Amino acid sequence: MPETQMNPGGAADARAAAVDETVEAIRAIERDSGVTPAALERISERLIALATQTELFPPSSFGVPPGAPGKAYRLAEDADHRFALYASAGTNGRAAPPHNHTTWAVIAGVYGQEHNVFYRRTDDRSVPGQGSLEKTHELTVVKGNACKLMPDDFHTIETRGNGLHLHMYGMSLEHLPGRITFARESGGPYFVYPPTAGIAAPRVSAAEVHAMLRDGSEMAVLDVREEGVFSEEGHLFFANCMPLSRLELMVRDLVPRRLTRIVVYDGGEGLADRGATKLQLMGYRNVLVMEGGAAAWAAAGYELFTGVNVPSKAFGELVEHRCGTPHIAASELKRRLDAGEKVLIVDSRPIGEFRNMSIPGAFDCPGAELVYRVPDRVPSPDTLVVVNCAGRTRSIIGAQSLRNAGLPNPVMALENGTMGWEMAGLDLARGREESLPPPSPDGLARARALAEKVAERFSIPRIDDVGLARLKGEAAQRTLYLLDVRNPEEYAAGHLAGSRSAPGGQLVQATDAYMATRNARVVLIDDDGVRAVMTASWLVQMGWPEVFVLDRGLAGRPLVHGVEKTAIPELERATVPLVAPAALKEMLDRGEAAVVDLAPSLSYEAGHIPGAWFAVRARLPGNLAAVPRRKVLVLTSPDGAVARLAAAELALPDFSDIRVLDGGTEAWRAAGLSLTGGREAMADEPNDCWRRPYDPYARPDARERYLRWEIDLIRQIEREGDTGFRVPG
Repeated sequence: MPETQMNPGGAADARAAAVDETVEAIRAIERDSGVTPAALERISERLIALATQTELFPPSSFGVPPGAPGKAYRLAEDADHRFALYASAGTNGRAAPPHNHTTWAVIAGVYGQEHNVFYRRTDDRSVPGQGSLEKTHELTVVKGNACKLMPDDFHTIETRGNGLHLHMYGMSLEHLPGRITFARESGGPYFVYPPTAGIAAPRVSAAEVHAMLRDGSEMAVLDVREEGVFSEEGHLFFANCMPLSRLELMVRDLVPRRLTRIVVYDGGEGLADRGATKLQLMGYRNVLVMEGGAAAWAAAGYELFTGVNVPSKAFGELVEHRCGTPHIAASELKRRLDAGEKVLIVDSRPIGEFRNMSIPGAFDCPGAELVYRVPDRVPSPDTLVVVNCAGRTRSIIGAQSLRNAGLPNPVMALENGTMGWEMAGLDLARGREESLPPPSPDGLARARALAEKVAERFSIPRIDDVGLARLKGEAAQRTLYLLDVRNPEEYAAGHLAGSRSAPGGQLVQATDAYMATRNARVVLIDDDGVRAVMTASWLVQMGWPEVFVLDRGLAGRPLVHGVEKTAIPELERATVPLVAPAALKEMLDRGEAAVVDLAPSLSYEAGHIPGAWFAVRARLPGNLAAVPRRKVLVLTSPDGAVARLAAAELALPDFSDIRVLDGGTEAWRAAGLSLTGGREAMADEPNDCWRRPYDPYARPDARERYLRWEIDLIRQIEREGDTGFRVPG
């Protein structure tokens, strides 16, 4: 057993770094020396050095389930399933008959005893299904030694006492063809050894995760349930919703560093281990599964939160509570407008949301733009400035941004936003495009002066090119988010290479949609000296420990134009048959194809191929029982990406011909083919998406329930305890 105990987070981080270093060294040995006894000797030295660090392998993370003889835990595996490293836990008496591996193998002891007997095959292999073995030697693998096997070597294993051993293979145990095992040590009949099932990621308890969240280290907590389930059934405060259906498309942006400590959990459906496996095959080395999922978290006495973007929403409520942000009821605002008083209403949402519904007479001005644009529009200090959003958070943060900046005008948040306006019996406008323009030179000077005061108040550091280069050079050791807080159109027109678009207002409103690694470094970029500072001031108050503003913004720096897409190697490897929209239309007309749409339910309801069945990728293939059997099964999704990933991993005897719509449903639309809305054919419950209170399928009292939920967050975070928020009174 381990002689010393490290804290759970420290053990996980140190283990991940040691595993990564060991696997890289072993990969280099095989590359340079091939698969020879001498090479395996060198590999065994590296594996022994790792295994003897017993403090990195706490028994709590590598337990054996009750009633089982053993359990294998994946520590590393390449995307092509090579260089697979496992921690194999066994109970006393666990045994395996003589078997080979068809790849090289090295086994080293962490603690306990694993007795091996080795054999060579002596027959000429002329009789199928038969063979003979001859014993060559024995070795008990314990801490400090290792055994080595060439691809056609045979051995038996017997665990003596409870033990943990590291098993390193040239190929994954789930992808070894032609392995055989003999029932007797002398040989005789043999059968093909089945792939090892049930390989898992190391475990951590809810209490250990709770402690990790407070140890100050980098960490990402990923809930791999669908967003609607995540929202309705409750989740950890700092969890990021990363549905298994879209994990490959999301995770590299949100968790860019391979050695980041990642805790994956679910609601007990078995999604967590599937998600952990995907992450490990993507190269993430520090992946843990929280035992028991959300239910275990609640059973341990910790708080579960419903809804989405909870840290940002709760933060907004705390800001109003601590800062006394003034608000104005919809009826009072309407009275003042009718009386002709001087009022400027600014809507702090993106233009798309503003276009859907807005307060009559309001101007669109996303949150981070307020201090940038508003001073130019209120030359008179007696003009009332009212900030609104759809509900509460962006109204509060927007109004308090102007107050923190020292705008001389009275500033108020519209109580409950457009929902409050509509609930007061007032009409909303639709389809409006009016936005506050960029500031004049004088207005920009005023805005910069206001922002400078905010930078001083919240001690926002600026970073130059040398400092940024240093942070980039350390990105393998510390996560770095490089975020451009201007609007998406400005970003597309020109931005720094490696930066991502994260409009400041939305970044504060939904921080978890842009960053999953807590305690990471953040560098914010603009071209005006205002928006990055204002955004940084809120991230600092939310508890992000290292937030920088790039000095001089984009000035004098080379820019990239357009929008770069994150490379997704899984998509490149997903080689599946494609079908063009026109060809699919002909197949449907002939009744030869069934279409399954893996789009989010909101997208499916907005428009899908007539007759297509809605299904959730993470629930395949069980959800296909409702889909009619046709000659061809065609998968689609908005751009085809999720469909390609799903098709690449599907193997269905009932559907021998599986194809993907080339370009997805967007290509169907672009080809001028018709779409149908609504819930036409549902193979799954549409609980994959969080639904806005004004969604057509929402409950009649959805707005009232939503607003009560936001307001109640202030009490819930009091029960949660330390959220890391640092909002001055």
